[in-house]
Amino acid sequence: MIAAMATTGRADAFTVETTDGRLGGNAASIRATAAALAKAESAAAVVLVEGISDQIAVESAALAGGRDLAAERVVVVPIGGAHAIGRFLTRLAPLDTRVRLAGLCDLLEEEVFRRALVAAGVGAPGNRAEMARLGFHVCVKDLEDELIRALGTAGVEALLETQGDLRSFRSFQSQPAWRGQEPQTQLWRFLRSSSRRNLRYARLLVEEAVRRDALPRPLDALLNAV
Repeated sequence: MIAAMATTGRADAFTVETTDGRLGGNAASIRATAAALAKAESAAAVVLVEGISDQIAVESAALAGGRDLAAERVVVVPIGGAHAIGRFLTRLAPLDTRVRLAGLCDLLEEEVFRRALVAAGVGAPGNRAEMARLGFHVCVKDLEDELIRALGTAGVEALLETQGDLRSFRSFQSQPAWRGQEPQTQLWRFLRSSSRRNLRYARLLVEEAVRRDALPRPLDALLNAV
């Protein structure tokens, strides 16, 4: 994702590049966060996600589903890792009376998010269901895994083929470290093995899930919350 994400009303309008034309990286993450935070005070809802690929997924899911988050004043903020959640909640909590806060995290970071919600005074969730009632949802194990399960390994492989990446995936499967692993595990690692690929497929997988009416529950619930 970029400092500013371009939208023209089409799902393919998302670009993932920094001002110097490169994908990803710490500088891109910092710019994306700063751009989103600049809109937060005038937002109706702020969605806190761990990273840029999550931001792409949320915004792509909304767009593919016919929503215009900018018009709705819904801002998705990549926080640069789950352990930054407390700092962002503390900064945004004073806006809570007029800004709806929501978020998405991975399974391993569930407790980090839960404790931060309590510490920031946003709520006192004792479990995942109570977090969800506050608008904060948990992916099992992460959003990529949720999307792979939603589409099935055959569905993801079919998508790889349309993008010209299936041959690369077959080569990856033959590597000693991954040979014999479950296809879902292989796909998960393949998608995450390149930041460029991970960011690109964050959009592609979500668009395919929306097309099949198979959006993962945490992502669907998050969008319904805002």
